[in-house]
Order: sequence, then C-alpha cells, then structure tokens
Amino acid sequence: MKSSKATTLSLFNFKNISTRTFWITSISFFLCFFAWFGIVPFMPDVVKDLGLTPDQKWNSIILAVSGTIFARLLIGKLCDKYGPRLCYTWLLMLGAIPVVLCGLVQTPTQFLVCRLFIGFIGASFVITQVHTSLMFAPNIVGTANATSAGWGNLGGGANRLGMPLIAGAVVAFGVADGDAWRYAMVIAGVVCFLMGLVYFFFTTDTPEGNFKALKASGDMVVTKKDQIGFLEVLKDYRVWILFVIYAASFGIELTVYGTMDDYLQNTFQLERVTAGNIVLSFALMNIFARTLGGFFGDKFGKLKGLRGRVLFLSFILTLQGVMLIFFSSATSLIFGIVLLILFSLSVQMAEGATFSVVPFINKKAIGSVSGIVGAGGNVGAFLAAMLLKSKSAVAEKAAIAANQGLSEEAVKAAQSVASSGAVSSGYFLIGFVVLVTGVTALAIKFSTEEEQEEALSFSPVNMEKLMS
Repeated sequence: MKSSKATTLSLFNFKNISTRTFWITSISFFLCFFAWFGIVPFMPDVVKDLGLTPDQKWNSIILAVSGTIFARLLIGKLCDKYGPRLCYTWLLMLGAIPVVLCGLVQTPTQFLVCRLFIGFIGASFVITQVHTSLMFAPNIVGTANATSAGWGNLGGGANRLGMPLIAGAVVAFGVADGDAWRYAMVIAGVVCFLMGLVYFFFTTDTPEGNFKALKASGDMVVTKKDQIGFLEVLKDYRVWILFVIYAASFGIELTVYGTMDDYLQNTFQLERVTAGNIVLSFALMNIFARTLGGFFGDKFGKLKGLRGRVLFLSFILTLQGVMLIFFSSATSLIFGIVLLILFSLSVQMAEGATFSVVPFINKKAIGSVSGIVGAGGNVGAFLAAMLLKSKSAVAEKAAIAANQGLSEEAVKAAQSVASSGAVSSGYFLIGFVVLVTGVTALAIKFSTEEEQEEALSFSPVNMEKLMS
C-alpha cells in the first residue's frame, strides 16, 4: 500500500491529516506536561496547607518522576498494538482523574499518591513521538518529532505562568486564596479530559486510517515476521545506549531546572522571583532549541546517512556535558547565565537529536523503542535527583550542626552556602557523566541495509518505492 506520510512539515496546512495530527498531539503533550508539573508553582501553599515535611516535599517530586518510568515502558508497546490514537485518548481521560483528585487531597499521603499517578501522564511524550513518526516520512521525521516534543515540553515551563493565572482568576470569582491551587488543579484535569475527546474524534493512527480499520480491510497485514517481540527490542544494544543518552539529556534537564531556582538563590543571592523567571526563560527555549536538534539530525542524515545522525548526537551531548561542568564552577552571575544559556540550548538540542535517531532503530517496533528510550529520561531524572538530594541533605545537616548556638539568620546563611557547594559538586559530577555518555553514543551502528534505506528517503524518485 502506498504511504501518504508527509515529506514536509507544513504547519498551516490543516487539511492535511499529518499536520492536523501534529498540532493535536503537540497540544495534548503540552497539556499533559502542564498538568504534570502544575502543582510546582503552588508548592509553598501545599506545604503550608497539608503540613508537608521537607522529606515529603522531595518525595513528591521523586514519585512524580518515578511513575512515568513504568508508564512510558508500557505505553510504547500498547501504541504498537492498538495505535497512538486510542492510547492518547485513554491516557488523557484516565490521567485527568489524579490531576483532579490532587486538588481535593486533605493529607500528605493522599497528595503523594496523587503525585505518583499524575506522573503517568508523562508517558504522553512517547505517544507523541510514535504518532509523529507514523505521520511523517524519514527525511523530515527528526524535525517533526523534535518540534512536537519541544512545543509540548513548553507545558512544563508554561505552568509557572499559567497556573498562577488560573488561580488568580478563580480568586477573582470569590474563592479564598488558600484554596486557589486546588481549583487550578481541578481545571487542569478537566481540560485534559476534554482533550482526550478531541484526540479520539479528530486524529487517525496513520495517514491512511486507524490500525483497527486497516487490519480489518487487509491494508495493514501483520504477519509473524512483522511482529517484533518486546524481548527482541530489549536485546538491541542501541536501544539501551539511547536509553542512557536520553537519561543524560532530558533526565538531566528535568533535574537541573527543578533545582536551579534554589541554586541561583543560594549561589548568586538572587530573589526567588528573579531566579524563577530565569529558569522559566530557559524552559521556554524549547520553542526552538529542541527543533534545532531534530533539524540538524535530519541535515546530518542527508549528508552522512544514519551515521551522520549519530555523529551530531554525540557532538551536541558532549557539548552539553562540558557546559554543565563549566557552569558548576561559575562564580560570576553573568558568566553563569551565559553558560546556562549554552547548557539549555545544547541539552534541548540533544533531546531532539536523540529522537531523530530513534525512528530508525526498529521501524516495526517504533512504540516499544520510543517507550524504552523515553523511560530513560525519567530514570536519569530520578537518579540525578537522588544524588543532589543526598549531597545537599548531608551538607545542610553538617552546616546546622557546626553553627548551633548562632542566630537563625547565621544558620540559614550557613545552610545556603552548604547547599550551594553540594549542588555545585553534584552538577560537576553529572556533567562529567554526560560527557562520557556523549562519547559512548558513537558506539551506535547501523547495517548497510539500514543505511541504504535511509539514503532512499532523500530521493523523490525512490521515496514512493520505499514507502509503498
């Protein structure tokens, strides 16, 4: 059957099913990330309202990341079997439940449980990547994947502005300030549920139609040869290298931005609002930075084949590690901001470059590969968060013990210095690991047949033969 995959990313051609799906999946991803991290701007209110301890606050962050690991592993396989349309519909509608319930919690335990299950909607990333991979041809798939993911990731930064605005709006209608965060979470959950309905009625699994209909008509025949077992995917070493690469890119971005507010305050004595706005501005770089990673992945693919995609991924990931190492030792605010800009640009480009490689690992199991690699991001975030939490906790406890008997201001100042030094050393260690991972990326190899197939994707004459 001839394929109707789009060979260009025509953003305003809404009659085209590939473009329409691109926008709907990007908006859905945005809303999922918006809801996933929606509670972050309200954490001071939550801590006060529910009486969270510092450990419970850290645990809520770790649980939100941990839940996504298992969800991403599962959802990739489900996409291969049932198609991304149904998977996204159910994820949005079921994922809305813990988001709404988060606004109704009364105890720390209830809050922690909701944070765990809210993390499941982070699996939306995998479905987004699978759906764009099914909608766009090999010559443009890297750019399409990176752009949809980057614009979706904006939800994780836009909530810093959006959720307070929603809270302000409900307060204007007479809701008490202390309850505004609850209403904001309920509203975010309802919007996710409604988006699930949009996804069901306005997208298809592929340009040719839905998996179920294609199988029934015989246009999509799945033979035993075509059925790729999950264990077979697990045995491909390239999948695990990409798993580690995504842990070292997206996972580190999550952790660095999650700890950067406090680090900027402790290291450069910035006000909380100023530090928060700086972090927000770097999160908003996803508008273009991740797209650049996919774009250059496609360009290097055209020049050097699949090996070219890997070479660019290795370069940009290594650059990311170098920028984080330098940033960890920066003592000047201006120099630190410059390095943070370069780190943000390189880490987001590395994420886009990763998923310019993923669709070519195993075209018969794109969902499974995407799920495993996507889960790597959350594993990286979990491990990095645990590292920084342990280093910071030990340093702060030592500072408190060493300054007993002094004024409260002196103790807090000592804590601040100790935390800054601990996180700085953690960033340095993480940066070194990222650098090593960048070199390791060069171990990804492709067969001659895979390289030849990639070369065909850039030939207008041969593309129709390849895709039919």
